[in-house]
Amino acid sequence: MNNRGNTIELMAPAGNFESLQAALDNGCDSIYFGVEQLNMRARASINFTLDNLSEISKRCKEKGVRTYLTLNTIIYDHDLTIVKTLINKAKEAGITAVIAMDQAVIATAKEVGMEIHISTQINVTNFETLKFYAMFADTIVLSRELSLRQVKSITNQIEKEQIKGPKGRLIEIEIFGHGALCMAVSGKCYMSLHSYNSSANRGACKQNCRKKYTVIDQETGFEMELDNEYIMSPKDLCTIDFLDQVADAGIKVLKIEGRGRAPEYVAKVIKCYRDAIDSLSNGTYNKKKVIDWMLELEKVYNRGFWNGYYLGQKLGEWSKESGSHATQKKVFVGKGVHYFPKSNIGEFKIEAYDIAVGDTILITGPTTGAQEMKIKEMYINDVKGDKALKGDSVTIPLKFRIRPSDKIYKIVVTEFAKA
Repeated sequence: MNNRGNTIELMAPAGNFESLQAALDNGCDSIYFGVEQLNMRARASINFTLDNLSEISKRCKEKGVRTYLTLNTIIYDHDLTIVKTLINKAKEAGITAVIAMDQAVIATAKEVGMEIHISTQINVTNFETLKFYAMFADTIVLSRELSLRQVKSITNQIEKEQIKGPKGRLIEIEIFGHGALCMAVSGKCYMSLHSYNSSANRGACKQNCRKKYTVIDQETGFEMELDNEYIMSPKDLCTIDFLDQVADAGIKVLKIEGRGRAPEYVAKVIKCYRDAIDSLSNGTYNKKKVIDWMLELEKVYNRGFWNGYYLGQKLGEWSKESGSHATQKKVFVGKGVHYFPKSNIGEFKIEAYDIAVGDTILITGPTTGAQEMKIKEMYINDVKGDKALKGDSVTIPLKFRIRPSDKIYKIVVTEFAKA
C-alpha cells in the first residue's frame, strides 16, 4: 500500500546505492532492486549483494519508503537454493515484498510470510487470471500490452467484487509508467537467447533488437526499402502527459523502468513524476506543467517518447537512432577530496575536464545520490577564480555533504537539444 493515501505510489528503480539515494532524495514511495543473480537486470546493471540488504532496508525505512526485491526470472532446479537464501535474507533484513514470476519463488516467499507482487512476466491480461493470483499476491503488475480502458475494467471489477490479497486489502494494480520498452510481450523475449545463447528471461539480454536491420527477400534478393532501419527498437514509454487518465484507470502503483540507468536519470525522472502525481492530488496538473516536465525528461537518457499501448495507438513508434536522444549529457571532471562541514564547502580534484563559474555540474556518490547545481563561485588552488583546469584543486560551496568517493561531472548540451 502506498504512503500517500489515495494517490499513486511512485516506484523507483535502484541499480546501485547512487541510484537508490537519488530516488529517496527526489520523493519516491517505493524502490525495486535486484540482488546479484535471478533478476531481469542481472547483466545490465550493477546489482546489490546479500550484504547490502540491511543497508537498503535501513535507508528506505528512514524515509518511509517500501522495498521490493525482484526475483522474476525463469528459475531452474539448481537455482532453488539461491532463491531460498535470497528470500530468507530479505525477510530478515525487513525488505517489504518480493516481485515474482515463478511458482517456486511465490511458494517460498509465502512460506516465510513475505508480501508477494506478481511480475509483468506472468502476463496478467484479464480479471479471471488476476483473481487466481490474488490468492498469493497483494499487488499485481498487469501486462504492458493492455490499454487504459482494459486496465480500468479490471480495477473496476476488483472494487465491485472486493478482491483482496493475503494481507486482507484490495488488490493493488501496478503498471509501467516510464522508461524503456522492447519488442517482447511484457519482457518475454527469446531473440537474445537464439542469437547469443544469452537469455533475456534470465536477466542477460544482449539487446540485439536495438541494432539496425535490413529486410531481404530470400527468393529474389530484393532488399526492402524501410523508413527506419531500427525496426525492432521502440521509443521509450512516457505517461506524464496523460497521467490524469492513468489515475482515472484506478492504478495504485506507477513503476519507473531504469535499473540500468545512471543516478541522474533516476533523480530527474522521479522528481518529474513526483511533481506530476502531487499536482494531480492538489488539482494543479495542467498542460503548461506537462510541457515543462517533458523538457526535463528529455535531458536524460531516452530513445524518444511515446504512449505505449495505453491509449490504444497502433504499434510503430520506433526509435530512429541508436542510443540516447537526451538533450544533455555528463562529462567526467574529477573526484571529491574533502568536505568542510562548518563552512559547507566541497573540495574536488580536477582530473579530466575544465569547469567554470556558471556551469551546471552533477555530483554523484553512494550516499550523495545525484545532485545537480550551478556553480556560482569557486576557489581554484585557494584563490578565487572563474575557470579550473585539469590538475587544479577546486572548492565549491555546497548545500549537501560529499565524500571522497564522489564524482563530479559537467553537464553539456547534445545535438538533440532544440535550438
